[in-house]
Amino acid sequence: MRALRKAARAVERAGVSLSEWEGEFLGSVESRVQAFGRAFADPAKGLPGAALSARQTFKLREIAAKTRPKGESDGPPKGSGLKRRSGMNRTRAR
Repeated sequence: MRALRKAARAVERAGVSLSEWEGEFLGSVESRVQAFGRAFADPAKGLPGAALSARQTFKLREIAAKTRPKGESDGPPKGSGLKRRSGMNRTRAR
């Protein structure tokens, strides 16, 4: 519920126009979570105990991304992961 409300507030603050479908999506998902405790029925579509399915979570992130300036991202910059150390590809001497 917090993520849905946060996304809706961010859209309002940013003045971003959502498509009719996206606006309806936010409202319907929120009402289903309030009524049933989750917004999907098929357990294969999401984790047990999760309120949103994987696809609903993805769409919610897309909506939230519309509110951020173009230069910002959701996570760390690309390419910032584990770095290969110099000795990793060497074969061992026997």
